[in-house]
Amino acid sequence: MKLSWNKLLCEERAYMPQDRPGSSNNQDPRNEFQKDYHRIIGSASFRRLQDKTQVFPLDRGDFVRTRLTHSLEVASFARSLGQMICIHIMENGLDPEMDTDKTDKICTVLECSGLIHDIGNPPFGHFGEDYIRYWFSNKLSGYYYKKDAVTDLLTEQMKGDLYNFEGNAQALRILTRLHYLIGNNGMNLTFGLLNTIIKYPAASTEIKKSKSIIHKKMGYYAAEEDIFRRITEATGAVDCRHPLAYILEAADDIAYKTADIEDAVKKGLISYRDILEALKASQDKAANFGEHDKYIETIESLERRHEKASSDHEAVSQWLITRVQSLLLRSARYGFTSNYKAIMNGEYPHDILYGTQGQTLADVLGDLAVKHVFRSKDIYKLEISAETILGFLMDKLVKAAVNYDPEAGGKISVDERIMSLVSENYRKAYADGAKGKSEAEKLYLRLLLVTDYICGMTDGYAKKLYQEFSGII
Repeated sequence: MKLSWNKLLCEERAYMPQDRPGSSNNQDPRNEFQKDYHRIIGSASFRRLQDKTQVFPLDRGDFVRTRLTHSLEVASFARSLGQMICIHIMENGLDPEMDTDKTDKICTVLECSGLIHDIGNPPFGHFGEDYIRYWFSNKLSGYYYKKDAVTDLLTEQMKGDLYNFEGNAQALRILTRLHYLIGNNGMNLTFGLLNTIIKYPAASTEIKKSKSIIHKKMGYYAAEEDIFRRITEATGAVDCRHPLAYILEAADDIAYKTADIEDAVKKGLISYRDILEALKASQDKAANFGEHDKYIETIESLERRHEKASSDHEAVSQWLITRVQSLLLRSARYGFTSNYKAIMNGEYPHDILYGTQGQTLADVLGDLAVKHVFRSKDIYKLEISAETILGFLMDKLVKAAVNYDPEAGGKISVDERIMSLVSENYRKAYADGAKGKSEAEKLYLRLLLVTDYICGMTDGYAKKLYQEFSGII
């Protein structure tokens, strides 16, 4: 397979304006990806990210990152990294297709993808995503539709979609189906952009442990398989990753791994000494990747900075974060361009920091976050609160959704009242998708309606709804 930028930067949409006579606007100077940008920042789904946790659920501080600020940072890193990579490709003649026009489009696609890459994530950060998987895996078997166990009615892929719930797959669902802009086509974004956010072009039944990153997680639900196929066939990235997905992933990794440390320093969870000791402990590992000189230089610079800054550990840590971000961006550029042929052949199985001078640094930052942040008492207490809220809402909503019948008449039950709270757009999407489907398919779509509603909630709304349902006024 040889991928081509002429197809990868596909400007086709599920619904094209020319489908409606006289609707095109030839006076608009923007290209299709620039139009995507304006659709995204004007959307309610994007605005909700301002009250969704990145790391610290239900935190009342005003300096730690939310999903919105994180997404803005990823968009910035992705655009910068894309520009660095495109310039390198042109200067070194790696691809005759690459030119300044494609570079501009690539940078816009990457910026847009950074803005929407977390748009499908539920409230309460990474924990919220993990808990939804846990709930379906451990509790769904206890629910019945009429006389049959729900899990006996669903296909393996339907169950896999729920057991392996993934914010990336939910993002594709929101953008192509749930965000009501033009009919039932969601935000109706370009296929080139939509393909970029599909990090894992695999179904839930195709998840497996292998050397290839493609099958690490699922990238789409069974409900969106048709639009997934249409997108990948239009871009040519069939059964492989879109090249820009590698760049988006690297930008996301750089943003959250450095931001987690910065936020943790400000909250007093990580000290200058913790960072320095972690770097020193990884010197041997760094040497294996040819990073030893860089490591020694970084450690020595960090110690000199600390001596000059006296007790201002936060200032020293901030300097280190800036330095690391720069190094990781350069490493990602090298990782992409040095493996350019394999990436464009749809054969590269790793992330683009793999085997670069930045790999050990990225690993150290990730290990620090796990040890000092994700396993801290502060996080545990917040996650226990989040579990109480999500568990309560999932119990109520799944019970209501299993027997939900919008066409039934008669007395309105409590479960029907609960389902009436779900967004009208989401319920309309269910009604459209359920037409002509079997009972099992409708049941599956109703369960997705629960994740649609949950993932559309902000942290604050989920907490408020829990309090209202519990009679806590």
